[in-house]
Amino acid sequence: MNAISLFLMSTFLTLRKKHPKFIYKKYDWTISDQGLEISFDFLLEPDIIFRPNILIEKVSREQTEKIGDESLNNLIFNLGLIEMASYWKAACSPEIVIEAGTLSLRQRKWWEWLILNGLGQFFYENKIDFTKPGLFKITSPKNSEGDAIKNAGTFPNQDDKTMLPIGGGKDSAVTLEIFKRSGKKMVCFALNPSKDSRAVMAAAGCDNFIAVKRTIDKKLLKLNRQGYLNGHTPFSAYLAFLTTLTAALFDCRYIAVSNERSSNEATLDYLGKKINHQWSKTFSFEERFQTYSKKYLNKGILYFSFLRPFYELQIAKIFSGFKKYFNSFLSCNEAYKIYSGQKTPAGQWCCNCSKCLFAFIILYPFLGKEKMTGIFGQDLFANADLLETVKELTGEKPSKPLECVGERKESLAAFYLSLIKAKEGSEKKMPVLLEYFERKIMPKHKNLARQAKKILSSWNKKNSLPEEFEKILLRKKA
Repeated sequence: MNAISLFLMSTFLTLRKKHPKFIYKKYDWTISDQGLEISFDFLLEPDIIFRPNILIEKVSREQTEKIGDESLNNLIFNLGLIEMASYWKAACSPEIVIEAGTLSLRQRKWWEWLILNGLGQFFYENKIDFTKPGLFKITSPKNSEGDAIKNAGTFPNQDDKTMLPIGGGKDSAVTLEIFKRSGKKMVCFALNPSKDSRAVMAAAGCDNFIAVKRTIDKKLLKLNRQGYLNGHTPFSAYLAFLTTLTAALFDCRYIAVSNERSSNEATLDYLGKKINHQWSKTFSFEERFQTYSKKYLNKGILYFSFLRPFYELQIAKIFSGFKKYFNSFLSCNEAYKIYSGQKTPAGQWCCNCSKCLFAFIILYPFLGKEKMTGIFGQDLFANADLLETVKELTGEKPSKPLECVGERKESLAAFYLSLIKAKEGSEKKMPVLLEYFERKIMPKHKNLARQAKKILSSWNKKNSLPEEFEKILLRKKA
């Protein structure tokens, strides 16, 4: 074990001893002039209190009365359960105590499953052995040993309307544009809406969207700077609970997220377990969440991924036909990172991360150099600093980047198609990354042309699209 691993282990054990319990104390909500204001109280024993806040804008008391206080309380309580993961991870307390509400035995097991799997990357980053029994247990004075406390509500007056979460990337832009052209009733949703998500919605003419503001307790960021544990949490799982609550308030029957089949592939192996940066985007999570939601949240609302049948490469091809979004979308996570409050989000392509490069290689075959440099500001294939990232994306290294990137075979196909596209141009010399791919990587893979064609015409039957939505998406299949 190296010095870094020993230090991380020592920190982990020290924090657990110092903070033996993490308590979800309570939640509160009120209707104000701004909308539905929610706060959660978490206690990291003995004396650290966290109070994160959420504001769902333009919610009236009439909307909350329609679904009833009991059902609303249940949805908010469950939202707090996923919110607490971001705060529990600071010290990984051995016991999580739920005082804010009631959980059945089956629910406790479900949440243990979510935390263990959803924080897989966090455990890897902090060199925590999460495979041994006893990492944590969930208890509550209000626990029931039965299978269920109560069934989920089914709210009346739900419209046949679909909520579309918009993040500002190309995938949600594709979902939005297809829905817009289909004529189906829809409403856009944006969490902490960024300049890019607003621009994407504006380009689609979606001006009247549902906005939610989530405020992280600054105390957590301060603790991170002081050496408390930090790392990746399952954001898409958080979004699933938040959008279910919001859909209930705004009479939406469906929640159509934009997760693709590529997210199902694991990123790396750690302690004999598969770690997936995109775990809460996978079809496995989607199915398990649907089951949980129908039993404990709301029987009448369906959360599903509209783009699940497609690879990222297929989505990029569709996106290439939506020119009006080229100057609006942004698919770079570095653009939004604040590094525990020590950095202001750049809000633009960094052009030096794996997600930027992956977005570049899957769009290049359909847009070409001129349009791609117009979007990114430079030709990423000419950036020699990205050579190691090329190796990670294409399987030359055992682990993929810990980012939202596609499958290895997909990256290989995208590089191949990009090389063909570049050769159609007038350049006398291939840029460094394409030259390396042609010389060092492509000779190891003899059927890339066939593989690319297969990927571009693929349809993944492991999806949960209702039939009416499946028919809409099938029209976009190559």
